Amino acid sequence: MDPEKLWKSSEEIFESIIRHPFLTEMRDGTLPEEKFRYYIIQDYQYLKVFSKVLSILSAKADEERHSSIFADHVNHVKRNEEKLHEYYFSMWGKALAEPSPTNVMYTSYLSTVAYSRPFHEGVAAVLPCYWIYLRVGEQLTSSSNPLYDKWIKNYSGKDYEAGVKEVLQIVSDLKTNEDEERNMIRQFRIGSVFEYMFWDSAYKMEKFAFRTDV
Repeated sequence: MDPEKLWKSSEEIFESIIRHPFLTEMRDGTLPEEKFRYYIIQDYQYLKVFSKVLSILSAKADEERHSSIFADHVNHVKRNEEKLHEYYFSMWGKALAEPSPTNVMYTSYLSTVAYSRPFHEGVAAVLPCYWIYLRVGEQLTSSSNPLYDKWIKNYSGKDYEAGVKEVLQIVSDLKTNEDEERNMIRQFRIGSVFEYMFWDSAYKMEKFAFRTDV
């Protein structure tokens, strides 16, 4: 399948993402640090589930090369993404909060698709997390705030881009019919909407209406 079909299906969602005040204020250096801290904590929680989803896709892949790519990306999450989080936690301390409502919904969606739907739909569901972050990093380019500049540089770097291209190649390798492509587009759009919601929830510092801990 041509990955551009997926991207074009969700261009208006990305435009809303890139114009969101969380990202525009990050670029300008004016984003309140408490909102960025909230985001980093939620992202840390999200990636613990995301890495498990990638493990499922690795196990479900028919082609060994595709399986190896997702297995390598699980290790990448543990090495690189967690290293970035630890950088911030070294300054703030590692007082973690429970996953937000949006975080719970997003990770539950990814887990459900990975477990219960065909491999090609699982790939489409995780692709927004890869691809949108790359495009965001490319468009933001830098920030006057060193905290935010480090984050931007992580997702606009060549190493991260190489990983995204590997997943895009998996999409290109898939031999899908019209119905399968329609389902992939649907999963890609849902994942893209959740990406928007994730940043929006961080900007609002979203919380459950009632306590969830017991």
